[in-house]
Amino acid sequence: MSYLKKIFSGVCAGILISIGGAVFLACDNRYVGSVMFTVALLCICLKGYSLYTGRIGFIVESHDKEYFGGLTLGLLGNAIGTVVCGYAIRYALPKLGDAAQALCEGKLGQSFPQTLIRGIFCGVLMYLAVSIYKEKNNVIGIIFCIPVFILAGFEHSIADLFYFAASGIVSAKALGFIWTVILGNSIGAVILPLLNLKKSK
Repeated sequence: MSYLKKIFSGVCAGILISIGGAVFLACDNRYVGSVMFTVALLCICLKGYSLYTGRIGFIVESHDKEYFGGLTLGLLGNAIGTVVCGYAIRYALPKLGDAAQALCEGKLGQSFPQTLIRGIFCGVLMYLAVSIYKEKNNVIGIIFCIPVFILAGFEHSIADLFYFAASGIVSAKALGFIWTVILGNSIGAVILPLLNLKKSK
């Protein structure tokens, strides 16, 4: 896959995460919203698009330069897709922009350790959702893991990129928050495969 195709695949995943985020913001009931959000990862997995949080955990098995490059380009595409969609949603659906602003203001009240830990737990669940789909050809992990991380209050970096773009909040603190969640998601996603690697030796 060429560099451009990898970026475009990431953009596609970012668009789908944005749709999931938008429906979550639109739902008055967070339980319903968390279930509806699963449409994003379901479609990403079924179409084979590149979502950073769904792929970073597999770096334990495929820790080569090409895989790392694909992850980086996919993350860039994820950012492009979510940011563009976030601003579009804010313009077209101002009420969702207001909801995103309230959500993001709450996120910025978290401390660095709180955000990191929330990102780690989300990373664990994202790895499980995608690995179960790949290994068992079954979407059950997606259907349950996504609502669980949302309802538990864990942080998903790509979804947060969408929320912050839709909120209109642009600041160094917001950028630091996003990078903290990316770090947390990355750590969380490799925990289970690393432990399994040790176990199998």
